[in-house]
Amino acid sequence: MTHHPRLCKPTPGERFVYPAEGGATNVEMRPTGLTGFLTPIDRFYVRSHFDVPELDTDTWRLTLEGDALVRSLELDLAALTQLPRVSVVRAIECAGNARAGFARDFGRAAEGAQWHTGAIGVAEWTGVRLRDVLELAGIAAEAAWVLPEGLDGGRFARPLPIDKALTGDTIIALAMNGEPLPVDHGFPARLVVPGWLGAASVKWLGHITVSRGRLDTYWNTRDYTLAGPDYPAVGDADGIPITTMPVMSLIECEENATFDAGRRRLFGRAFSGEGPITAVACRLDDGPWQPAALEDPGVEGAWALWSIALDLAPGEHVIHVRAVDATGAEQPDQVVWNDHGCLYNAVTRCAIDVI
Repeated sequence: MTHHPRLCKPTPGERFVYPAEGGATNVEMRPTGLTGFLTPIDRFYVRSHFDVPELDTDTWRLTLEGDALVRSLELDLAALTQLPRVSVVRAIECAGNARAGFARDFGRAAEGAQWHTGAIGVAEWTGVRLRDVLELAGIAAEAAWVLPEGLDGGRFARPLPIDKALTGDTIIALAMNGEPLPVDHGFPARLVVPGWLGAASVKWLGHITVSRGRLDTYWNTRDYTLAGPDYPAVGDADGIPITTMPVMSLIECEENATFDAGRRRLFGRAFSGEGPITAVACRLDDGPWQPAALEDPGVEGAWALWSIALDLAPGEHVIHVRAVDATGAEQPDQVVWNDHGCLYNAVTRCAIDVI
């Protein structure tokens, strides 16, 4: 098996930005490039930990094994396509999305790629339910953990509990926005774990272990954890392993963008892994919070589209955005430092110039 050391799809500068410290295989979308509810494939961010594998649909296999399965199985794509086909519209967001906010707020950068707010996207994922695949091998009543593993250069793997694995919208995706799964996004098969951090949606899926005992990897014990002086270590992890993504928002505006003075309508998106977005409010500088209109409330597990009309006077300004989800969670004014720079979701801010 060979591997690509870089991205495979075109990443022109008008659509993408390479985040500082992100390496050659990570790229985020520009917020001004969003059109419609779904994120087009040619604008969807990419996060890859290792080199991209070159896989062939004729030789690809998915291996199922573990002490919580009745039998071990090896499945090809033809076997997967015999199962009921499902489609879900869901967001995938990197746990490090908006990590650059730590440097701005704390005066020092947290470790990892310095994403702004473009490491998120919403797509229609089509494939088969993970639970239908596992049931082919027989799931023992004592099954507790599932460990999906990719076929990339470092065999990326991150566990999830059996209950999450068996939910109806946790799927093995074979297509994205109606097209065969692109190479950068996990061809020929990837996991999609709605509401959870993007690292759980393992790409280039090739192996799944189902166990009665806990399964851990580097990626849920030494990275993708909330670790630091304010977080306790949990089990073998250096902090609290991350699962569900918190409420966040983005503005479809470049930092330090220039606007003409007058009444202007601004647009953006908001998402929470905990539940649907119920409200978005905006504030210009230190002015009062004003409710934004939810242009498309969307569906649970995907984002909501919002807009607001603001009167912009000449000068330098800062736009603030705060989203609220159905659980009552809202973006905080500040976040607590964590060493890995994950889950930054403080009130979104964007500086603009008005002329």
